[in-house]
Amino acid sequence: MSSTELPSVPPTSVLPKAAAVRVAEGERLRSVGLPGVTMTVRSRPPARAGLPPALYVHGLGGSSQNWSALMAALDGSVASEAVDLPGFGDSPPPDDGDYSVTAHARAVIRYLDAAGRGPVHLLGNSLGGAVSTRVAAVRPDLVRTLTLVSPALPELRVQRTAVPTGLVGLPGVAALFSRFTREWTAEQRVRGVMGLCYGDPGRVSPDAFRDAVHELERRLQLPYFWDALTRSTRGLLSAYTLGGQHGLWRQAERVLAPTLLVYGGRDQLVGYRMAQRSARAFRGSRLLTLPDAGHVAMMEYPETVARAFRELLADTTAATETPGG
Repeated sequence: MSSTELPSVPPTSVLPKAAAVRVAEGERLRSVGLPGVTMTVRSRPPARAGLPPALYVHGLGGSSQNWSALMAALDGSVASEAVDLPGFGDSPPPDDGDYSVTAHARAVIRYLDAAGRGPVHLLGNSLGGAVSTRVAAVRPDLVRTLTLVSPALPELRVQRTAVPTGLVGLPGVAALFSRFTREWTAEQRVRGVMGLCYGDPGRVSPDAFRDAVHELERRLQLPYFWDALTRSTRGLLSAYTLGGQHGLWRQAERVLAPTLLVYGGRDQLVGYRMAQRSARAFRGSRLLTLPDAGHVAMMEYPETVARAFRELLADTTAATETPGG
């Protein structure tokens, strides 16, 4: 593994000049070279030595920044790292152009193997929830606990508000949408995304909105922005069609790690009704439902999600320390 500190600027080997990536107070970025991919990792220095490691995986179109609030809320509980999946955030595209759920999971596994931090407390949102489910199923040795916030698992009846997002994966649609929205400002785009992802967009502070606009402006300059989004959407939809042992629900049933599931009652992308199905699929799981939250509960209610995670952490630690546990 090669690792170099980044002074909050994007890699320059494959990208044009773009604005700096935001780094919150107490965070740092580093670039990690792995077979076939280079990943940017966002971390917070552990509050003290000996804290268990945690790794966070963002959703479709997101980045490691989506976890900043929760990472800060969990200072003192875990040593936090969040990855930018290949093609997202500050990570360049994968060498082979593969954006499937399996490829994203492979990248996470390669990072964990190279870093030697496992088993970790693995947290995933949306697409990152599907990726984390696959990681936990195929490499149980790498996952101590699993926390899924609105995981993108297959639904038989997709709610209508999620259909436009899925259409992005169809050939030509992303290019058409890009031309159609060419005159949209970054502010208009961000308002649209927040209206889709938040239960109450009014909870977004002016500073957070401004940061999101700056990040979108930066990413729109990247030549592979739409390609990464389109191919990852297509990869997620393809994963929904897989059956047998590779199906995501079958893999959910194979997860051995203690699991926390978090669902928002106002989620327009993952149906709230999926909460009970997930609770049945993940053995011995616990369920946190937030009626007013949308698709990104860890951004809307970080303290509530942090409290539930700390309970999972405490119970898991107690179980391992109990003789015969």
